[in-house]
Amino acid sequence: MENNGNGVIVGNNTNINAPTTITIKGILGLLMETIDDAVSNEKRVISLGMGDPTAYSCFHTPNVAQDSVFNTLQSLNFNGYSPTVGLPQTRRAVAEYLSRDLPYKLTSDDVFITSGCTQAIDVALTMLARPGANILLPRPGFPIYELCAAFRHVEVRHFDLVPQNGWEADLDSLEALADHNTVAMVVINPGNPCGNVYRYKYLEKVAEKAKKLKILVIADEVYGHLAFGDNPFVPMGVFGEIVPVLTLGSLSKRWIVPGWRLGWFVTTDPCGMFREPKVVERIKKYFDILGGPATFIQAAVPRILEETEEIHFKRTNYLLKKSSDICWDWIKEIPCITCPQKPEGSMVVMVKLNISLLEDISDDIDFCFKLAKEESVIILPGTAVGLKNWLRITFAADPSSLEEALRRTKSFYQRHAMRV
Repeated sequence: MENNGNGVIVGNNTNINAPTTITIKGILGLLMETIDDAVSNEKRVISLGMGDPTAYSCFHTPNVAQDSVFNTLQSLNFNGYSPTVGLPQTRRAVAEYLSRDLPYKLTSDDVFITSGCTQAIDVALTMLARPGANILLPRPGFPIYELCAAFRHVEVRHFDLVPQNGWEADLDSLEALADHNTVAMVVINPGNPCGNVYRYKYLEKVAEKAKKLKILVIADEVYGHLAFGDNPFVPMGVFGEIVPVLTLGSLSKRWIVPGWRLGWFVTTDPCGMFREPKVVERIKKYFDILGGPATFIQAAVPRILEETEEIHFKRTNYLLKKSSDICWDWIKEIPCITCPQKPEGSMVVMVKLNISLLEDISDDIDFCFKLAKEESVIILPGTAVGLKNWLRITFAADPSSLEEALRRTKSFYQRHAMRV
């Protein structure tokens, strides 16, 4: 494996036509294989690599969500196909849910139901693809964007997020990256992989810059409302009257149901660019070839969105705040890693790896594979999300497992520390 220079890991097999990018799930699978090969290691595996809170018993799906799915399945009314763009009641419910935080009202026509946020990403890039097109992506970021762009023959141009500035970008630098073929920029908020939550003023400046560059904004809000720091979550759609926004989201994180694969692609665009008949028809035609979420899951969504009690959301954010505090405190105990900013949202955080303090570790990939083999702890190498010699740690874990994993990481450091 090697880094292709864009912060994604690629394989050496060049005998296939498809892009050979290894996804986060792919590299985490390789790390797990490393543990499986270490037959003498009897420590239980603790994964801080995948953002799946269902792996830990402290995070719970709300009862209303489970009851609603059970009832729709038991009704026998939702065993057939749904419209390819989603059930009407599901689209309407998502529109009403998102409209709570916007200065205008969405309609069901603005909403398209997808199989998770990953499919929404694919839809967005497919709709924007054309010969010569390029897209501006944050670095570090979520590598599925690079993978989708490669399949759609869309050129990727990265803009750097600045760790010392709350992972905000230098927006003036975008003007040097963009040209007449630039179609959009991506904003991930709350941040994956950085754990940041963007300020209202910053997002407003993003909208103004995108308007100046004559591009739209893809707002990845799969971690929407999972904010527990000083900055409240502000949806990018708030600025839809400044610049057209495509909002991507899902039930997966806030409702603790990533396996349900229920997401949405939403045109938060009150000025109506995406309501032009030709544009709407193109979107609908693409959805005709996609397989959406199970019909009975879609049918459960209206009740889930309307009846989930606020206590569920507060409890989830409380648990994430508590675990992020544990993570922050333990990082200070491990000299070879440092965190530029305390997490304020999502379920992940980026930490800087100081290779010079380690005797026989060559880079972040080497660190993660040796940590997995020796300590049965899985952490994602930063190279996978665009930053070499950084690490992405998922803190959506129960406190005891999180502390144990970081305690083992400290022991790993002590064993490999550079000797004076």
